[in-house]
Amino acid sequence: PIGIIGLILTMRILKEKMRWNRGKFDPAGAILLALGLVAITLGLSFGQEWGWNSPLLIGCLATGVIALILLYIVEKRVADPIINLSLLHNRVFLSATLSLVLSFLALFAVSFMLPFYLEELRGFTTVQAGLLLTPLPLTIAVIAPFSGTLADRFGTRWLAAGGLTIACIGLVLISQLNAHSSTWDIIWRLVITGMGQALFQSPNNSALMGAAPKEQQGSAAGFLATGRVVGQSVSVALSGAIFTSLGGATAGHELITNKNLTPAQIANLQQTFTHAFHTTFIVCACIAAVGIFTSLVRGKES
Repeated sequence: PIGIIGLILTMRILKEKMRWNRGKFDPAGAILLALGLVAITLGLSFGQEWGWNSPLLIGCLATGVIALILLYIVEKRVADPIINLSLLHNRVFLSATLSLVLSFLALFAVSFMLPFYLEELRGFTTVQAGLLLTPLPLTIAVIAPFSGTLADRFGTRWLAAGGLTIACIGLVLISQLNAHSSTWDIIWRLVITGMGQALFQSPNNSALMGAAPKEQQGSAAGFLATGRVVGQSVSVALSGAIFTSLGGATAGHELITNKNLTPAQIANLQQTFTHAFHTTFIVCACIAAVGIFTSLVRGKES
């Protein structure tokens, strides 16, 4: 129903006429892009299971890197590239794109990892876990429109950097959650993280789109969508790999399935889970900190 409502509103509100061109589809670019992203994501996702020194893992990562290098070479030569690399010559556009990828790489771990924490370590049901996660999107939905207005008035650079700083602090705070944290401890941490994410996203997206010429807005939107997907995909793979390699996944599985654990065993498993959870979010916070830097070095928009 939500998708149908969105479709109806889109058809009623967006009135711009279509401008057809005779540009050709770039099959080589599409194949190389998909191959590169799938291979790297697959390698990171199954690194723990296959072994970090396994030929299969090394082959996946090498294939992904080679595919992306070939993508860069191919896209510079075709007339209608699937990714317009000339946009990256613009400092503001490049900075906003990097910040976008890094932000999703860091922040999507919240949506991916928190359900494991809530259900396996805390024992909440799936419905309860879902309800406890709602403060994050609700905060983003409330604050994002205001952040867009503030960006139009004061510029995007400092607002985006400030928002990502708040989100980075939120990630550090989430890393401190443990088996004894109260429901309120979870909620206010999600609100802070959502506030930072909302203050970052709208200004950064505005900077990204505003840095592209009018005739290349479609390509800029493609960069935005691709950056979001890349960040989310790698976030799932990376956070999952860190959490699993530190024993968090095994500990969580034991806590939720083994009903014959002694209090001492439960305490040890909870400690293992909490350590893996903490380390994962500290790494994500460090990634967000790099995103703060890329937001600050973009310079002023024209």
